[in-house]
Formats: sequence, C-alpha cells, structure tokens
Amino acid sequence: MLLCMRTTLDIEDAVLDKARQRASREGTTLTAVVERALRRFLSERPQRPSPLASRWVVVDGIRSPDVDISDRDRLYDVMAGRDTV
Repeated sequence: MLLCMRTTLDIEDAVLDKARQRASREGTTLTAVVERALRRFLSERPQRPSPLASRWVVVDGIRSPDVDISDRDRLYDVMAGRDTV
C-alpha cells in the first residue's frame, strides 16, 4: 500500500497549464506529471562550479603605464599589490 500526502502548492498559471497539457497528451494525471518532474529534479546532482572558474576575476580597467606586460614578474608584482615603482 502506497502512502500519499496531500499538499497545497502555489504554481504559476502558465506552468500549471503546460503540466496539464502534458498530462493530457500523455494520457496520464497531473499528479503523475508533477511527481515525475520532482523525482527527476531531486535525483540530479547539483552542478559544482569548476575549481578553476572561482580563480578568475575579470574587471574593466586600464594598464598601468609603468608596467611592461611582457615582463611577467613585474606584472604579477603589480597585480598582487607589491608595486615597487
């Protein structure tokens, strides 16, 4: 015997209409469509951002006129705040 719980949800009208249409097309119930969608959502693993993605910081700015970008060490010093001009 399956135990089911009744609940009340506030669902946007457009979303509910699409779910009803899907249920009708598939010859099933709205409950079955909602349960299937919830099961699929709950079984997904959360996507974690790439560890490299959190390292990049992009900002608008200008290059300091006293930094030659071909001098990597000097560029890194300026970017790290070790500006010794």
